[in-house]
Amino acid sequence: MGPIFRILFAVVVACAPATVLAADRLVTVTGEATVSVAPDVAVIRIGVGSLGKTAREASDANAKLMTTVLAAIRGAGIADRDVQTSRLSLQPQYDPNKGGTARLLGFQVTNQLTIRIRDIDSLPSILDRAIAAGANEMSGIEFIVSEQSKLLDQARDDAVSDARRKAELYAKAAGASLGPVVAINEDGASPPVRPVQSMQAMRASVPVAPGEQVLRSIVTVSFELKH
Repeated sequence: MGPIFRILFAVVVACAPATVLAADRLVTVTGEATVSVAPDVAVIRIGVGSLGKTAREASDANAKLMTTVLAAIRGAGIADRDVQTSRLSLQPQYDPNKGGTARLLGFQVTNQLTIRIRDIDSLPSILDRAIAAGANEMSGIEFIVSEQSKLLDQARDDAVSDARRKAELYAKAAGASLGPVVAINEDGASPPVRPVQSMQAMRASVPVAPGEQVLRSIVTVSFELKH
């Protein structure tokens, strides 16, 4: 073994125990924080379902009714950018009571819109307008916090502070002091999913109450311990 190889080998062996000891001088804790906020945007999915003896008849009837519904929605102050067609389907309808070969009864056309309402206070009147204009299907409603990212940043900051508070308690109990942060992992940062409601439920519950959403951040933080 040459002199250069011996020197390098000695350096590696000398550093190895220090790495192991540093890994042992850590305290790892979980911090959690929440921010409660009222939603400021509502997203509804409403539509029109139409029946006809032929596909053309069902499509024409649906188009006429949807034109009326769209006019009512736009008349309520909803911008075009906040209205999007999310589903359009044409399905044959068969007689379920006949044995053997099914008998074609007609066709059903469904046209569904996703509407973003930026003024939640106007939601009840918009629903009333849409239903009165002929909307007869609704797959759900969702309340959203538009500034979610900024509010989650606040929760993240508070979660790290909560982790530091816990780590300081553990360090003090162990007769040590808290050193710098070694690692931070985000375990979760999201609002709860709000349940959707059917058209029938919405008719019974207008006006709606958006309530509050709780934005939650959970982080796992590792600190170095100093003796």
